[in-house]
Amino acid sequence: MNKYHQILNKIITKGKVQQNKKGSITYLLNQPLELKPIDLLELFEGHAVARKKLKDELGLFMAGERSTEAYRDIGVTWWDYCGPILVNSYPTYFEQLPRLIERINKEKRASKNYVLFLGSNNTESNQQPCLSLIQFQIEKGKLVVSAYQRSSDANLGLPADIYHLYLISKQIALPLKSITLFLGNVHVYENNIEGTKELLSGESVKFNLNVG
Repeated sequence: MNKYHQILNKIITKGKVQQNKKGSITYLLNQPLELKPIDLLELFEGHAVARKKLKDELGLFMAGERSTEAYRDIGVTWWDYCGPILVNSYPTYFEQLPRLIERINKEKRASKNYVLFLGSNNTESNQQPCLSLIQFQIEKGKLVVSAYQRSSDANLGLPADIYHLYLISKQIALPLKSITLFLGNVHVYENNIEGTKELLSGESVKFNLNVG
C-alpha cells in the first residue's frame, strides 16, 4: 500500500465524522505526508491523475489566468461553479511563482527558505486556495519542498495538489529529495466512502466532485 493509499485507509478506519456546507465528511486533522521520488512514482503509476489537464492548469495559474472559460478550453471544468472569474484564488498567487523559481535557480542558497504564500485574511474569494503555503529549501544540494494544506479532499484534490507540487519541483534545477505535505484537515466525502474502499481493494474508481 503506497503512502497515499495509507492516508486514505487511515481516514476510512480512524477518521471522525462532521458536517460542512458540502455535506458529511470523514476527516483527520494535522496529518503529515512525506513523499520521496520513489513514493511519487508509485502514486502516479498506481493512481489515475489527469496529468495533461493538471499541467495545463498549472501553466494557466502561473500565467495569472483568472477566466474560467480559459480553463474550460483546456478541458478543466471543475472551476465552473466559481462563475466567469476566479477571484483571489490560485492564479492570484501562483502568478508570483515564476519569479520565485527564477530566484531559486539563480541563488540556490541552502541558508534561504524560499516561500510562496497563498491567500490573505479577510479577502473576498470565490475559491480560497486549499494550499496555503509552499516552501522550498535546499539540503546537501537537493530540493526539499514543504507545503501546508488547510483543507484537502483526499480523493480528488490531494492527488492533484501533489502532482502540481511535483511539476513545480521539476522547474527547479536541483534533484528532488522530498515533497512533504502538512494536511490541516484531510477528508473523504460521504458519497465517496464506498469508492475509496473499492480503490483500496484494487478496483478502478471515478470519484465525485463536491463543490459548494
